[in-house]
Amino acid sequence: MLAGRTAVVTGAGTGIGGATALLLARLGARVTAFGDRRGGGAVPGHAGIETHELDPSDDDTVAARLDALPGLDMLVNAAGMSLERDEYERAAFAQVMAHNLDGAMHACTRALPALAQRRGAIVNVASVLGLAGSADRPAFAASQGALIQLTRSLAQNYARVGVRVNAVAPGWIRTPQADAVRGEGAARQAIARRTPLGRWGEADEVAAVAVFLCTPAARYMTGAIVPVDGGYLAG
Repeated sequence: MLAGRTAVVTGAGTGIGGATALLLARLGARVTAFGDRRGGGAVPGHAGIETHELDPSDDDTVAARLDALPGLDMLVNAAGMSLERDEYERAAFAQVMAHNLDGAMHACTRALPALAQRRGAIVNVASVLGLAGSADRPAFAASQGALIQLTRSLAQNYARVGVRVNAVAPGWIRTPQADAVRGEGAARQAIARRTPLGRWGEADEVAAVAVFLCTPAARYMTGAIVPVDGGYLAG
Protein backbone atom coordinates (compact mmCIF):
# COMPACT_ATOMS: atom_id res chain seq x y z
CA MET A 1 0.00 0.00 0.00
CA LEU A 2 2.85 2.39 0.85
CA ALA A 3 5.67 0.73 -1.05
CA GLY A 4 8.17 3.24 -2.38
CA ARG A 5 7.10 5.95 0.05
CA THR A 6 9.26 7.42 2.80
CA ALA A 7 8.15 8.61 6.22
CA VAL A 8 9.61 10.30 9.28
CA VAL A 9 8.05 9.71 12.68
CA THR A 10 9.15 11.78 15.67
CA GLY A 11 8.49 10.52 19.17
CA ALA A 12 8.76 6.96 17.91
CA GLY A 13 9.94 5.74 21.30
CA THR A 14 6.45 6.39 22.71
CA GLY A 15 3.35 4.23 22.41
CA ILE A 16 1.56 6.17 19.66
CA GLY A 17 4.68 7.16 17.75
CA GLY A 18 6.08 3.66 17.90
CA ALA A 19 2.81 2.09 16.78
CA THR A 20 2.60 4.55 13.89
CA ALA A 21 6.16 3.86 12.74
CA LEU A 22 5.53 0.13 12.89
CA LEU A 23 2.27 0.31 10.93
CA LEU A 24 3.84 2.49 8.24
CA ALA A 25 6.69 -0.01 7.87
CA ARG A 26 4.33 -2.98 7.74
CA LEU A 27 2.46 -1.26 4.91
CA GLY A 28 5.68 -0.96 2.93
CA ALA A 29 6.98 2.52 3.73
CA ARG A 30 10.62 3.23 4.50
CA VAL A 31 10.50 4.84 7.93
CA THR A 32 13.04 7.02 9.69
CA ALA A 33 12.08 6.96 13.36
CA PHE A 34 13.28 9.59 15.81
CA GLY A 35 13.16 8.38 19.41
CA ASP A 36 13.95 10.08 22.71
CA ARG A 37 14.91 8.32 25.92
CA ARG A 38 12.45 10.50 27.81
CA GLY A 39 9.67 8.79 25.86
CA GLY A 40 10.03 5.80 28.17
CA GLY A 41 10.25 3.16 25.44
CA ALA A 42 12.24 1.83 22.53
CA VAL A 43 11.56 2.34 18.84
CA PRO A 44 10.01 -0.89 17.54
CA GLY A 45 12.25 -3.13 15.49
CA HIS A 46 11.37 -3.73 11.83
CA ALA A 47 13.43 -4.10 8.67
CA GLY A 48 11.74 -1.02 7.23
CA ILE A 49 12.55 1.25 10.19
CA GLU A 50 15.81 3.17 10.58
CA THR A 51 16.09 4.54 14.11
CA HIS A 52 17.85 7.61 15.50
CA GLU A 53 17.86 8.77 19.09
CA LEU A 54 17.44 12.52 19.38
CA ASP A 55 15.68 15.24 21.32
CA PRO A 56 12.90 16.71 19.13
CA SER A 57 13.63 20.15 20.56
CA ASP A 58 17.25 19.94 19.32
CA ASP A 59 16.70 21.96 16.15
CA ASP A 60 20.16 21.46 14.68
CA THR A 61 20.11 17.67 14.96
CA VAL A 62 16.56 17.40 13.64
CA ALA A 63 17.48 19.63 10.71
CA ALA A 64 20.55 17.57 9.88
CA ARG A 65 18.58 14.31 9.92
CA LEU A 66 15.78 15.70 7.77
CA ASP A 67 18.17 17.30 5.30
CA ALA A 68 20.00 13.99 4.86
CA LEU A 69 16.90 12.17 3.60
CA PRO A 70 16.78 11.44 -0.14
CA GLY A 71 13.06 12.29 -0.25
CA LEU A 72 10.02 12.49 1.99
CA ASP A 73 6.33 11.65 1.56
CA MET A 74 5.04 11.67 5.14
CA LEU A 75 5.90 13.37 8.44
CA VAL A 76 4.23 12.28 11.67
CA ASN A 77 4.98 14.46 14.69
CA ALA A 78 4.26 12.26 17.70
CA ALA A 79 6.82 13.67 20.13
CA GLY A 80 5.09 14.96 23.24
CA MET A 81 5.63 15.21 26.95
CA SER A 82 3.88 16.10 30.18
CA LEU A 83 5.41 16.56 33.61
CA GLU A 84 4.40 14.91 36.85
CA ARG A 85 5.46 18.03 38.75
CA ASP A 86 3.46 21.24 38.79
CA GLU A 87 3.02 22.53 35.25
CA TYR A 88 1.93 25.89 36.64
CA GLU A 89 5.58 26.62 37.42
CA ARG A 90 7.09 28.89 34.78
CA ALA A 91 10.11 26.70 34.01
CA ALA A 92 7.98 23.57 33.72
CA PHE A 93 5.47 25.35 31.50
CA ALA A 94 8.20 26.60 29.17
CA GLN A 95 9.81 23.16 28.98
CA VAL A 96 6.60 21.45 27.92
CA MET A 97 5.70 24.13 25.39
CA ALA A 98 9.17 24.01 23.79
CA HIS A 99 9.15 20.24 23.51
CA ASN A 100 5.58 19.81 22.26
CA LEU A 101 5.02 22.89 20.11
CA ASP A 102 8.37 24.30 19.03
CA GLY A 103 9.69 20.87 18.07
CA ALA A 104 6.69 20.15 15.84
CA MET A 105 6.87 23.57 14.19
CA HIS A 106 10.56 23.18 13.41
CA ALA A 107 10.10 19.69 11.97
CA CYS A 108 7.24 20.88 9.76
CA THR A 109 9.09 23.88 8.37
CA ARG A 110 12.32 21.97 7.82
CA ALA A 111 10.56 19.08 6.08
CA LEU A 112 8.37 21.26 3.85
CA PRO A 113 10.69 21.51 0.81
CA ALA A 114 11.10 17.73 0.62
CA LEU A 115 7.39 17.12 1.21
CA ALA A 116 6.44 19.66 -1.45
CA GLN A 117 8.45 17.81 -4.08
CA ARG A 118 6.23 14.75 -3.56
CA ARG A 119 2.99 16.51 -2.54
CA GLY A 120 3.27 14.81 0.82
CA ALA A 121 1.39 14.87 4.10
CA ILE A 122 1.97 15.89 7.71
CA VAL A 123 0.10 14.44 10.67
CA ASN A 124 0.50 16.01 14.10
CA VAL A 125 -0.40 13.96 17.17
CA ALA A 126 -2.23 16.32 19.51
CA SER A 127 -4.66 15.44 22.34
CA VAL A 128 -8.27 15.89 23.35
CA LEU A 129 -6.90 17.94 26.25
CA GLY A 130 -6.00 20.56 23.66
CA LEU A 131 -9.76 20.94 23.14
CA ALA A 132 -11.06 20.22 26.63
CA GLY A 133 -8.30 21.65 28.86
CA SER A 134 -6.81 20.13 32.00
CA ALA A 135 -6.77 21.51 35.54
CA ASP A 136 -3.63 19.62 36.55
CA ARG A 137 -1.71 19.72 33.24
CA PRO A 138 -2.09 23.28 31.93
CA ALA A 139 1.16 23.29 29.96
CA PHE A 140 0.37 20.06 28.19
CA ALA A 141 -3.19 21.16 27.39
CA ALA A 142 -2.00 24.56 26.19
CA SER A 143 0.68 23.02 23.99
CA GLN A 144 -1.85 20.67 22.43
CA GLY A 145 -4.34 23.46 21.81
CA ALA A 146 -1.56 25.43 20.14
CA LEU A 147 -0.56 22.38 18.09
CA ILE A 148 -4.14 22.07 16.86
CA GLN A 149 -4.17 25.70 15.73
CA LEU A 150 -0.71 25.28 14.21
CA THR A 151 -2.07 22.35 12.22
CA ARG A 152 -4.92 24.45 10.86
CA SER A 153 -2.61 27.36 10.05
CA LEU A 154 -0.05 25.21 8.26
CA ALA A 155 -2.83 23.47 6.33
CA GLN A 156 -3.90 26.82 4.90
CA ASN A 157 -0.34 27.82 4.04
CA TYR A 158 1.08 24.52 2.79
CA ALA A 159 -1.85 23.82 0.47
CA ARG A 160 -0.20 26.19 -2.00
CA VAL A 161 2.55 23.60 -2.54
CA GLY A 162 0.29 20.56 -2.35
CA VAL A 163 1.17 19.45 1.20
CA ARG A 164 -1.70 18.37 3.43
CA VAL A 165 -1.57 18.92 7.22
CA ASN A 166 -3.94 17.17 9.62
CA ALA A 167 -3.92 16.10 13.26
CA VAL A 168 -5.23 13.31 15.41
CA ALA A 169 -6.44 14.14 18.92
CA PRO A 170 -6.19 10.99 21.03
CA GLY A 171 -8.15 10.57 24.21
CA TRP A 172 -6.88 8.42 27.06
CA ILE A 173 -4.60 5.86 25.42
CA ARG A 174 -2.69 3.10 27.19
CA THR A 175 0.91 4.29 26.85
CA PRO A 176 3.83 4.56 29.29
CA GLN A 177 3.33 8.33 29.45
CA ALA A 178 -0.35 8.02 30.37
CA ASP A 179 0.44 5.33 32.93
CA ALA A 180 2.96 7.64 34.59
CA VAL A 181 0.39 10.41 34.88
CA ARG A 182 -2.71 8.45 35.93
CA GLY A 183 -1.32 5.16 37.19
CA GLU A 184 -3.72 2.40 38.17
CA GLY A 185 -6.82 2.07 40.32
CA ALA A 186 -9.59 4.57 40.85
CA ALA A 187 -8.25 7.30 38.56
CA ARG A 188 -7.93 4.91 35.62
CA GLN A 189 -11.39 3.47 36.22
CA ALA A 190 -12.91 6.94 36.45
CA ILE A 191 -11.53 7.84 33.03
CA ALA A 192 -12.94 4.64 31.55
CA ARG A 193 -16.37 5.46 33.00
CA ARG A 194 -16.15 8.99 31.60
CA THR A 195 -15.49 7.57 28.10
CA PRO A 196 -18.67 6.45 26.26
CA LEU A 197 -16.97 3.33 24.87
CA GLY A 198 -16.11 2.40 28.44
CA ARG A 199 -12.37 1.78 28.13
CA TRP A 200 -8.99 3.31 27.42
CA GLY A 201 -7.77 3.25 23.83
CA GLU A 202 -4.78 1.43 22.40
CA ALA A 203 -1.85 3.01 20.59
CA ASP A 204 -2.48 1.06 17.41
CA GLU A 205 -6.02 2.47 17.23
CA VAL A 206 -4.56 5.98 17.01
CA ALA A 207 -1.84 4.84 14.62
CA ALA A 208 -4.45 3.49 12.19
CA VAL A 209 -6.06 6.92 11.88
CA ALA A 210 -2.73 8.74 11.64
CA VAL A 211 -1.60 6.45 8.83
CA PHE A 212 -4.93 6.86 7.01
CA LEU A 213 -4.39 10.63 7.03
CA CYS A 214 -1.00 10.06 5.38
CA THR A 215 -2.41 8.03 2.51
CA PRO A 216 -4.00 9.07 -0.81
CA ALA A 217 -7.35 7.89 0.62
CA ALA A 218 -7.33 11.14 2.64
CA ARG A 219 -6.27 13.29 -0.32
CA TYR A 220 -9.16 15.75 0.16
CA MET A 221 -8.52 16.20 3.88
CA THR A 222 -6.39 19.03 5.22
CA GLY A 223 -6.72 21.11 8.36
CA ALA A 224 -8.78 18.35 9.98
CA ILE A 225 -8.51 17.50 13.68
CA VAL A 226 -9.69 13.92 14.16
CA PRO A 227 -10.50 12.82 17.73
CA VAL A 228 -9.63 9.20 18.50
CA ASP A 229 -11.08 9.22 21.98
CA GLY A 230 -13.80 6.61 22.42
CA GLY A 231 -16.36 9.42 22.48
CA TYR A 232 -14.66 11.30 25.34
CA LEU A 233 -15.37 14.73 23.85
CA ALA A 234 -18.97 13.78 23.06
CA GLY A 235 -19.67 12.53 26.59
